[in-house]
Amino acid sequence: MSSSPAPSARGGRLTLLVVGLCWLAVLFDGLDMFIYGSVLPHMLEQKALGLTPDKAGDLGSYATFGMLIGALAAGTIADRIGRKKLMVACVTLFSLASGLCAAADGVAVFGLGRTLAGIGLGGLLPTAISMVSDYARRGRAALTIGLLMTAHHAGGILSAYVALWIVEPLGWRAAFWICVLPLLFVPVLARALPESLSFLVAKGRTEEARALAGRYEVELPAASAKPAAADRWAGLLGLFRGGEWTQTLLYWVASFGGLLLVYGVATWLPTLMRSEGYELGSALTFVVLFNLGGIVGMLVAGRAADRFGAPRISAIWFALTAGGVFLLSVPMPLALTFTVVFLTGVFLNSAQTMIYATVSLASSPENRATAVGWTSGMGRFGAVFGPWLGGQLLAAHHGDWGFTAFALAGVSSMVFIGVASLRGAKRAARSGDREPANAH
Repeated sequence: MSSSPAPSARGGRLTLLVVGLCWLAVLFDGLDMFIYGSVLPHMLEQKALGLTPDKAGDLGSYATFGMLIGALAAGTIADRIGRKKLMVACVTLFSLASGLCAAADGVAVFGLGRTLAGIGLGGLLPTAISMVSDYARRGRAALTIGLLMTAHHAGGILSAYVALWIVEPLGWRAAFWICVLPLLFVPVLARALPESLSFLVAKGRTEEARALAGRYEVELPAASAKPAAADRWAGLLGLFRGGEWTQTLLYWVASFGGLLLVYGVATWLPTLMRSEGYELGSALTFVVLFNLGGIVGMLVAGRAADRFGAPRISAIWFALTAGGVFLLSVPMPLALTFTVVFLTGVFLNSAQTMIYATVSLASSPENRATAVGWTSGMGRFGAVFGPWLGGQLLAAHHGDWGFTAFALAGVSSMVFIGVASLRGAKRAARSGDREPANAH
């Protein structure tokens, strides 16, 4: 598979417009995703909705189960109706679902709200990644994806401050009402975000693509020699043709472990730290440091991946993540703990994103959203399992084992992405059609 983003669209006004709007959409995605973990210590302390640690773990898994559905469906839908329409629908859905959570009178309604929000959250990320991949500068695709994903962690930082400033005086419901505000962004997104040029060309909508290219004075991307998918399953089946099936499965399994780690830690970090004796303010500081590390990590990993290859960097990052997560189970001075949390955030979040970057770079324009969406979607099984596992361990008073379990997930992802990297390098050397660093 090969990518063919618009060569003249890279680096101009169109790139800035697309990346900027997608960044804001993913910022709201991050806020909505992390807000539950940020307010969870308060909800457990107040026994809101009758929550216990095991029920809280179940609720955390509801959102990630919704993300699984959203990610699996989004790629196929986006490759059929377009990235723009789906992004608008996803932001609308998770914003309205947060309102349902805010108004919930019981666990069932709250869980429904988190599930619906998860569908929107899961659909947005792979779609936004596909969109910015189309407009990334030559040789800077992984960095552009990393830049986009800084928004997710900026949303996580915002969620910690919402919890700190809003929850204590106004209650946990107010935090979810804040997450409804992205509805105000929907009309802006619908009006200003252009559709993917590569998508328009792949679908034969050349007049529309030509008009968009003329408006921003860019060249049209070359039409792919590969015909558009004839039905909704053709794109998925394309991931298993020839020798692609082993690479596809390796990325899916690596994504499973990576998202188990990401969402297990994201959901339970504040609560686990509180169980270690930290005050709520200190526990939320860990969330801020973790996401600040995520922002730094995205930029560093993106630049390194463009130079050395996304799968190679992902494997190294997972190894470093596993070490950092395991260290969190060891008693340390506060300053050292802060440092470990920050560094863990640097490596953990960007390790998973580099899996997406690898898949996106190796996919053709007409199949890119499907490839990224299914890689993300299959990984969501890990995202469902991670919060549940953390809740069960905490309920059994084995919080320290939670860090160990998450570290083992990082080791497994390191192995699978490493094998995929080696296989991709060998295939690229044989075919000579791309550099090993950017290959499957």
